Amino acid sequence: MPALTALEMLVAVHQGGSLSAAGKQLGLSQQAVSSRMRSLESQIGADLLARTPRGTTLTEKGTLIAGWAEQILAAAERLDRGIASIRSEGVRELKVAASQTMAEHLVPRWLVVLRREQESLGIIPTVVELKVANSQDTVSLVRSGQVDLGFVESPQLPSDLKTAAVGADDLLLVVAPRHPWARRRRPVTVSELAATALVAREQGSGTRDALEFLLRQAGATTLRDPIVELSTAAAVRSSIAAGTAPGVLSALAVRDDLALHRLVEVKVEGLLLRRPLNVIWRTGNIPPQGPARDLAAIAARAVPGSGVEAQACD
Repeated sequence: MPALTALEMLVAVHQGGSLSAAGKQLGLSQQAVSSRMRSLESQIGADLLARTPRGTTLTEKGTLIAGWAEQILAAAERLDRGIASIRSEGVRELKVAASQTMAEHLVPRWLVVLRREQESLGIIPTVVELKVANSQDTVSLVRSGQVDLGFVESPQLPSDLKTAAVGADDLLLVVAPRHPWARRRRPVTVSELAATALVAREQGSGTRDALEFLLRQAGATTLRDPIVELSTAAAVRSSIAAGTAPGVLSALAVRDDLALHRLVEVKVEGLLLRRPLNVIWRTGNIPPQGPARDLAAIAARAVPGSGVEAQACD
């Protein structure tokens, strides 16, 4: 039988849809992935790759074997965790940092799933310490080793840390119901938004970093300084609702305010305000064995082709 590492590579090609995507996920060059796939083809005795003008994908046989490989890897992961739980004594601990939006709206439900899955295996549930910080501070906590995993919303990721996508988050431009933009029929332009003093989060916030990054990508060369900087999404939301100025927040953070008409969404012409959500850690192509890897996998389950193998317990 092929080695687990070879099966992981085959699954990465299947999930990523290309050799280059698999290489990025595994920390290998495209040439290295291609060479190892040829070795796997030789070992199995079947063509696994189909080369087309649009790139390289798996053959029908390759796709079939990749499906089997996913089951083997999931079983191996369960075995790995089971053995680790037997070896460990007492309660395991996991330190996590997350930027505000993820800490408030996403991470708690992932922790519930982690606990439920551990209990179903007869494993003593991990004690998780969650630190809430902005994206910049979360990166620093991971880099210094103060936490095992970090969840961030910034579009520009640190090159010295390992990262994997766990989703995407839409940002919305919102105003108070009595603001003039609440009644306008046409969308706000990129130049208008860039020239407007907004209610904003502090420097280092993933929300602010993402907005400024997306505006510059859309051609804005100068961004107006915020009318006020606040350290929490709740404070930003309240300030916008009070009529201070417009602001941009995660759709997760303003969902209830929009439903209750405390805030009004304003469309932005020609600009998709969407940012990636990522998990970050220090070493290795996948997060450390045990609850850190399990939590990252739980977070990644809804993202096909994400950089974390979603092999947490069924």
